[in-house]
Amino acid sequence: MSGLIGKKIGMTSIYDANGKNLPCTVIEAGPCIVTQIRSKEKEGYDAIQLAFEDKKEKHTSKALKGHFKKAGITPKKVIAEFTRFEPGHMKQFGDILKVDIFEEGEFIDVVGTSKGKGFQGVVKRHHFAGVGGQTHGQHDRLRAPGSVGASSWPSRVMKGMRMAGRMGGDKVKVINLQILKIVLEKNLVLVKGAVPGHNGSYVKIERWK
Repeated sequence: MSGLIGKKIGMTSIYDANGKNLPCTVIEAGPCIVTQIRSKEKEGYDAIQLAFEDKKEKHTSKALKGHFKKAGITPKKVIAEFTRFEPGHMKQFGDILKVDIFEEGEFIDVVGTSKGKGFQGVVKRHHFAGVGGQTHGQHDRLRAPGSVGASSWPSRVMKGMRMAGRMGGDKVKVINLQILKIVLEKNLVLVKGAVPGHNGSYVKIERWK
């Protein structure tokens, strides 16, 4: 199997064999349950759908209730599909996948939703320097974007101009994160470096290869 659904717990650091302190992110990965198997004959592509973390039945739609009932499981909060998996490793309805599918030292990709920052200006959003001095009466222009349009041609603001706007809340994929440690009894994976999203957010973990 190529991956799991997990929840970001937070960041910490551990020491390697040489005594070097390594920053890492703690992810609760699984257990995940197989809720659907897609095939080229029926859906046009091969994939395995996994579900993670229990959800109250009263908060589940009738369509999803039927979907989970078909798989013989209780309602779940998060559903995700995985298309990268080894040939001959197809799973069956109701199979439970745990963190032991990974190994310490291997590399993975992590997909998550970055923290939402709301509506931000150009200094925070695009790292503009602003106006350094306050000469010539520019006391109120320190964080202003400056000129954004051209002259008689094209008489409009070009697409892609870096301006103020909504920042964060985007789907972000971080690749080549090394697994430093696996805690089997608690379904925890410690990956080297940072992972997108706030603590408690859900992430998708996939094998790099």
